[in-house]
Amino acid sequence: MGLARIIFGGGLLFLGRKLYWVFVGGIGFFAGLEFAHQFLNGPEWVGIVVGLGVGLVGALLAIFLQSIAIGLAGFLGGGYILWYLAGQFNLNHGWIAWAAFILGGILGVTLVSAVFDWALIIISSVLGAGMILEAFQMASRTLSVLFFVVLCAIGIAAQASMLKRRKSR
Repeated sequence: MGLARIIFGGGLLFLGRKLYWVFVGGIGFFAGLEFAHQFLNGPEWVGIVVGLGVGLVGALLAIFLQSIAIGLAGFLGGGYILWYLAGQFNLNHGWIAWAAFILGGILGVTLVSAVFDWALIIISSVLGAGMILEAFQMASRTLSVLFFVVLCAIGIAAQASMLKRRKSR
């Protein structure tokens, strides 16, 4: 799964806004996978099936019901970000994990609703950077945070540049 995280994380980092339906499907897959592993305690294939199901539903919603899918992506993306950050501080247990996810989800939906393009750019860059770093499991927290910030900045700059070119046409 490490290579998949790197590839999908890189895609999110650089193309999250442009290919938002892939963003929605991928977010659904990884969120479903993580929560199935965290809360269902079953074999790995169960997590993959749950992740594929959530991802497929998200991608189909993104194609056919764009506004609902964008809200779902904002909720799942924001929830995953806050859940991941809680985990970095060993706060991803029981109700705290759910509270972090729900609070992050509410913030994500709010952000996506207010500024759609920039929300997708920021959320996809943060998620992409997080997925890439998860694949490497760095020992140093300081180095991990530094790489995270650098990857986020690179992703935001790259996607902002594409957005600027699109708007100037």
